[in-house]
Amino acid sequence: MQDFSQLLTKAGYSVAEAAKRLGYSEGHIYRWKRGEETPRDSVIRLLELEIENRQVNLEGSFAFIDLFAGIGGLRKAMESAGGRCVFTSEWDRFAQQTYLANFPDNRPVVGDIQEVNAEDIPEHDVLVAGFPCQPFSIAGVSKKNALGRAHGFADETQGTLFFDVLRILMHHRPAAFMLENVKNLKSHDKGRTFDVIKRKLTEELGYTLDTRIIDAGHYVPQHRERIVMVGFREKTDFSFDDLYLPEYGRRRMRDILHPEDGTESAEGHFTIGIDAKVNSKYTLTDKLWAYLQGYAAKHKAKGNGFGFGMVDGDSISRTLSARYYKDGSEILVSRGEGNNPRRLTPRECARLMGYPEDFRIPVSDTQAYKQFGNSVAVPVFAEVANLMAPHVFDVMNRSASLKKVG
Repeated sequence: MQDFSQLLTKAGYSVAEAAKRLGYSEGHIYRWKRGEETPRDSVIRLLELEIENRQVNLEGSFAFIDLFAGIGGLRKAMESAGGRCVFTSEWDRFAQQTYLANFPDNRPVVGDIQEVNAEDIPEHDVLVAGFPCQPFSIAGVSKKNALGRAHGFADETQGTLFFDVLRILMHHRPAAFMLENVKNLKSHDKGRTFDVIKRKLTEELGYTLDTRIIDAGHYVPQHRERIVMVGFREKTDFSFDDLYLPEYGRRRMRDILHPEDGTESAEGHFTIGIDAKVNSKYTLTDKLWAYLQGYAAKHKAKGNGFGFGMVDGDSISRTLSARYYKDGSEILVSRGEGNNPRRLTPRECARLMGYPEDFRIPVSDTQAYKQFGNSVAVPVFAEVANLMAPHVFDVMNRSASLKKVG
């Protein structure tokens, strides 16, 4: 008889889902899972049939897991290419709130991936992860240096989370992976950090590895460079040279800013009134605006480039960061001569990152700014996911053929 816990994992059921599907209490499911009791043969057979039917019914799609998921940007990208998410891990409770509001899976979002055994993760074809970038980013490294703290792989709290990606890849051997990080990952510690990543993925795990730094400005009106890492368990014809990049800057801020003319409906506290005007709460106070102007003037006099970033409808913005909630200085929207500028609303941030209009924002503005600042630009990764998909199926089909021959 097959192990009940393993069958449950293969079927992709939570305890609650299994109880409902099998017609037993959750207590029964837990006892069977722990090996304290033995389920009937009919229960085992039903689970086996569920797994077989799932494999037949889902032909033409692939299963993926979403690690360090944030609010689901990489999930949206993978789903656009025919992927099915079977497991999600995200530790931040506010990000979980936004994720579950937009992806009601009827299964929990798992918290700290370090506490999850690889064998408890469902089988999957693609591993997707935007593993934490703070230890590798320019800002993160500068901050840690100033505090006298270690960074990169020496950082025990974040840098080594990459090794959780490795242990899951090692255990499940999925057909492919897609990883995302900041552009500076390649140059961190004079390239030694990336050398470790490359060696682990290729020499130790045997995956191929293709990388490309892509600027989101090809898809959204934002200068945002990120490194994309794609790997396959077997050699394929995948190449980033086949990636379609629209003309840079074809979209401008006017495409994501509230029109404030009544052509869109007012939304929550973001916009108000019949014309859906941006709420005045997003306009900078005289004190904050004076401070930002003085700060910019001081650094300009010193020959530094620090200061605020002003945009209008014709602009392409700077990179939206997780610190945007503090003062909004990297992207301030002009309100005309003599008027204080304003911050973007969270809805405008969602648009700037390529999320659809029906994407729900159930958290406070502060949390929303952090979440969108930490997110990926969805259209960039959707393009990569769609480029990957035929090669994923190719590797899956080759493996299926070998199993039949065996």
